[in-house]
Amino acid sequence: MNAHHHPSQSEAHSHFGNPPDHTHGTVDPTILTTEKGIWAVKWSMVGLLLTALLQAAVVVVTSSVALLADTIHNFGDAATAVPLWIAFVMARKRPSRRFSYGYGRVEDLAGIVIVLIMFASGLMAAYESLSRLFQPHEIQHLSAVVLASLLGFTGNELVARLRIRVGKEISSAALVADGYHARTDALTRTYLKIA
Repeated sequence: MNAHHHPSQSEAHSHFGNPPDHTHGTVDPTILTTEKGIWAVKWSMVGLLLTALLQAAVVVVTSSVALLADTIHNFGDAATAVPLWIAFVMARKRPSRRFSYGYGRVEDLAGIVIVLIMFASGLMAAYESLSRLFQPHEIQHLSAVVLASLLGFTGNELVARLRIRVGKEISSAALVADGYHARTDALTRTYLKIA
């Protein structure tokens, strides 16, 4: 027997007939996809938060209820990143005895939470709009309202493109749906000129 015998590539990867529990020189695709999902969620949350904060500053100056509703909506959209983030982190966990197929279905629960967050932000916006019917405020600096609406359009469209692209890459229905929701929000900015 040759003392300097080196196993062939096929022998090295066969593990004597046992399936390997890790990969050699590569990263687990599941980790890659969840890392990419977390990256998309993180930056979309940052983008929506910045958009909402800038719009909130304009709301204080202009007293625009339509812009206020849009700002509330953007804060709500930024908050939807939290359940998505949790879902992607949970998806990285190994299957357990109780969850033998893994934790990928947590994303379905995240989708339900996202819908509830959007519903709550809609209720808040409706309340503010109705209250202004009985206690109207004079709108100031209409040009600032228009600029803020364009800012909202741009911020939401950029977030939409990011979420949809990454969601399709990693086959995340929740991320794609959230992206189309952001795009729908962006389109409403074309109508938001004067409150």
